[in-house]
Amino acid sequence: MQDAVMFDPRPAEDSPAAEPQADGTESHAAKAKREFNKLQKRLRRQVGNAIIDYDMIRDGDKVMVCLSGGKDSYTMLEILRSLQRNAPVNFSLVAVNLDQKQPGFPEHVLPSYLDSLGVDYHILERDTYSVVKEKTPEGKTTCALCSRLRRGSLYGYAEEIGATKIALGHHREDILETLFLNLFFGGSLKSMPPKLLSDDGKNIVIRPLAYCREADIAEFSRRMEFPIIPCNLCGSQPNLQRQVVKEMLAEWEAKHPGRLESMFKAVTNVAPSQLADRVLFDFAGLEDKQARMRADRIDLHQEL
Repeated sequence: MQDAVMFDPRPAEDSPAAEPQADGTESHAAKAKREFNKLQKRLRRQVGNAIIDYDMIRDGDKVMVCLSGGKDSYTMLEILRSLQRNAPVNFSLVAVNLDQKQPGFPEHVLPSYLDSLGVDYHILERDTYSVVKEKTPEGKTTCALCSRLRRGSLYGYAEEIGATKIALGHHREDILETLFLNLFFGGSLKSMPPKLLSDDGKNIVIRPLAYCREADIAEFSRRMEFPIIPCNLCGSQPNLQRQVVKEMLAEWEAKHPGRLESMFKAVTNVAPSQLADRVLFDFAGLEDKQARMRADRIDLHQEL
């Protein structure tokens, strides 16, 4: 990962150095503030790096930030707003929340929060909750259908408002969990790319938090005191395979610190010739390649 040279990793307003106490030690409040500043800088740097590495945002882009009311999307919006103030390219942000008409959904929370920030936003109302409940058999998970309906609604709305990029709040662990879910249950070696062109070619999806650790996002969200809205459609379901994989990865990281970082690096460092996908790599053409390489060596030997 290269350094973020286009998106300044410093917070918009660096806090002044903490004054030591009379005995020369740092107060608890000063230490907490310093740790928060470090966390904020780290998230800004990682998001900036991801934007640069995958060319996520260009001059003139209108970025639709999909805001669910969870810690990830709140963090994504806050970091993008912070980077926007220093960015060498001009881009606009518009927050969009999909109100899926879940019973008890606190409709006032997001508008109040976004109004307090002065952020441009839209609340898109679609009763996908009823559809999911009607179509999903008892005891089955709702994630697949809910995700498809949500994605379709957001993709269509992005076109309506003229958004050039759709920003989703998936982080490093989300990407790794999806990799293993596809590996274990889908028979495919794929995950969530940091940047994606939709199948119909109409939308480009970006994941600015791709380099960010979930633990950092959770701590940032806690310190920022975001008004979290829990999801009672999918988050409350027991025995989700994603939750099982999440626990597996957490156990690996606890026993072998740094393993997740190494695994994520592997996602960005693929060697097609060392796998077995006949479409991705021309195994049938290896003999012809061998013959060309031998002929080149013979020609070079004759010249010498």
